[in-house]
Amino acid sequence: MPTQTAMIYATVDGHTKKICQKLIEVLKEHEQPADLISIEDFDGDFSGYDRVIIGASIRYGVHDKKIIELINTKQPELESKRTAFFSVNLVARKPEKSSPETNPYVVKFFKTITWKPDLVETFAGMLEYPKYSFFDRTMIRLIMWMTKGPTDPKTVKEYTNWDKVAAFGARLAEL
Repeated sequence: MPTQTAMIYATVDGHTKKICQKLIEVLKEHEQPADLISIEDFDGDFSGYDRVIIGASIRYGVHDKKIIELINTKQPELESKRTAFFSVNLVARKPEKSSPETNPYVVKFFKTITWKPDLVETFAGMLEYPKYSFFDRTMIRLIMWMTKGPTDPKTVKEYTNWDKVAAFGARLAEL
């Protein structure tokens, strides 16, 4: 019987969903279909799943509060299943901050919760200034200036390493 997988995600600008879609493709290649569910649409019921994958993006240094709430309120259920977590953030564009052990947002995240997933990964996201509101564009430019990233308001740059995403998908298939 195939593994029943829920892939629950939170995204601000859609890039985390795009990463989830690639992971779903990889799982399908291994004959392991998965249900892709936005945190906005998830009803909190894990009973039909034996594997749960959670993906969340960072905005202003934190993961989506609904993802954190889900993890904190459903931790006993999560611990009874095979689980994985991945974070999508622009800090991961830097090689020295691209692993779960070195990414400050992921390190901080796991210091604030007690859940320990079986697999954890970090992916660099996408910078898309023209898509952002004036406030977000201004704040993200300031953050990028401080971290020596691109600040041109016309910049659109995808930092995601898709080979790394595919490799994580293969690791998920073995989970």
